[in-house]
Amino acid sequence: MGRVEGKVAVVTGAAMGMGRAHAILLAREGATVAVTDLDAAAAKGTVDAVTEAGGVARAWQHDVAEESSWVEVMSQVDQAFGRVDVLVNNAGILLQKPVHETTVEEWDRIFAVNARGPFLGTRHVLGLMRKAGGGSIVNISSIYGIIGAPSAAAYEATKGAVRLLTKATAVDYAPFGIRANSVHPGVIRTHMTEGILHGGEAERALVGPTVMARSAAPEEVSGAVLFLASDESSFMTGSEVVVDGGYTAV
Repeated sequence: MGRVEGKVAVVTGAAMGMGRAHAILLAREGATVAVTDLDAAAAKGTVDAVTEAGGVARAWQHDVAEESSWVEVMSQVDQAFGRVDVLVNNAGILLQKPVHETTVEEWDRIFAVNARGPFLGTRHVLGLMRKAGGGSIVNISSIYGIIGAPSAAAYEATKGAVRLLTKATAVDYAPFGIRANSVHPGVIRTHMTEGILHGGEAERALVGPTVMARSAAPEEVSGAVLFLASDESSFMTGSEVVVDGGYTAV
């Protein structure tokens, strides 16, 4: 029996990278997965991968920054599967600029996706989770929601916001059996970092003090997501799970 057998999980930004890895692992462990992404065709590719592995998933086009999109998607997921037990707020974008180079428009856009998205997801899943008798919200933050780094001020601010949104959610909704925890990946090889992680000085600088001296595959983060989604973490809420190869240990 799978570790999340019988659960329904919504994973945002699941067309590629970490979101795709999370969706595939959750499905492999028995969850029915709602794969959502702005890129509908790529989301369908994740569903195909899940199906080939013997899992169950459906894809929805989804703009996490827009409340109307959340209302529509969550309504359709509820109609399709009858419940939601797990929400993985994974969708996010990266901006590599210091404060003085960041425009107001860039600041607002990254906050819309990285911070408003998890807020809206939380807001619109709470009713479904209460109806189901509880649930688990897993918010993908970053080590840069805990520590600072050069030239990513807006990104770091959004990930810090996600970290504390998670704790606030944990405090407010524990009486309803709803848990909320955050995952803080270090340097992961995804489409967002492929322009940097190609060897040389840029990659060495990004890996930085990681004591394991390498970046990670998305699947190396998915195990933490699965644990938090499962009942194995039933006494964890408001917690931070850091998956960074020892980056923040130094």
